[in-house]
Amino acid sequence: MWFSIQNTLVIIFGYPLSYVEFIGTATGLLSVWLATKSNIWTWPIGLLNVTCFFLIFFQVRLYADMFLQVYFFVTSIYGWVVWHNRTAYNMIDILSKNQRVKLLGVLVLSTAILGIIVKNIHLIFPVVFNKPASYPFLDTFVAVLSVIATILLAQKKIENWWLWIIADVISVGLYAKKMVLFISIEYFVFLCLASVGLLMWLKIMRNEKRLSIG
Repeated sequence: MWFSIQNTLVIIFGYPLSYVEFIGTATGLLSVWLATKSNIWTWPIGLLNVTCFFLIFFQVRLYADMFLQVYFFVTSIYGWVVWHNRTAYNMIDILSKNQRVKLLGVLVLSTAILGIIVKNIHLIFPVVFNKPASYPFLDTFVAVLSVIATILLAQKKIENWWLWIIADVISVGLYAKKMVLFISIEYFVFLCLASVGLLMWLKIMRNEKRLSIG
């Protein structure tokens, strides 16, 4: 079946690239590139990306990342609606110090609680998950970072790019360790795009504020 990571599309330097990994990688790169441009098409393209990644992460037993794709699917629809309805006045903004402290608390607490659940999920649902999760706490930390970053992206808060940068750095190593090398390379590109996105959004934010004052 096309969604199996064992179904090879092409072999690149000895690495068997599956159909599902190729589609997920291509749509993921396109979606992030569109996000750096603050382009609304980032959301519908992202829906295809997260569907492919859900299938991949289930097969490589990164369960926190797998559940994360369900969240991404829902928030992609949310972001699509928000950007569509508020394009004219939804300007890029920053979080207050108080909001940043609260988000840090949510990040730490959520990682601890969800990490324990993911670590034991093969005991809780042995029929579905017949093997223990790989790197449950690190995987969960990336997942929680991504959850918060997606919300901030939908709300056009510039801090989303800082969180994506941290998540991408960790993901490059994590996916390389799990031997989904094409996705690891993709996340390195994501890291570069997130850095570009941060710089571009800073420029856009300055221009928006200049226009609003003028």
